Amino acid sequence: MKIRGGIVAAGVALLAAAAPALADSKGDAKSQVEFGINVAQRGLWREAIYRWEKAVELDPTYAAAYNDLAIAYEHEGQLDKARKAYEKAIELSPNNEPIRQNYELFKEINDRTTVGKDK
Repeated sequence: MKIRGGIVAAGVALLAAAAPALADSKGDAKSQVEFGINVAQRGLWREAIYRWEKAVELDPTYAAAYNDLAIAYEHEGQLDKARKAYEKAIELSPNNEPIRQNYELFKEINDRTTVGKDK
């Protein structure tokens, strides 16, 4: 019985140790997003993409980071990547109206552009 108790105690200790790392990861992701916004405002879209890709790597549940990434991809003409990033953002935050509006505008513009190219 002592071994089982030791295993449980070790498991709890591991969870307690992982919690700050998870918090640090989310904090680091937020810092990456903020830095990405800063450089995007200066027209440095490739750097912004790098930062936002890093943010979603650090926190794969960060819907706003996927939205920002989608906008940057769209700006750089990487439309397939933009669509996937918007879809991921909506999957993570389905009731986020600004993300939905961004995606709807993206689809409206790109569907119109695509239709024109087919003819």
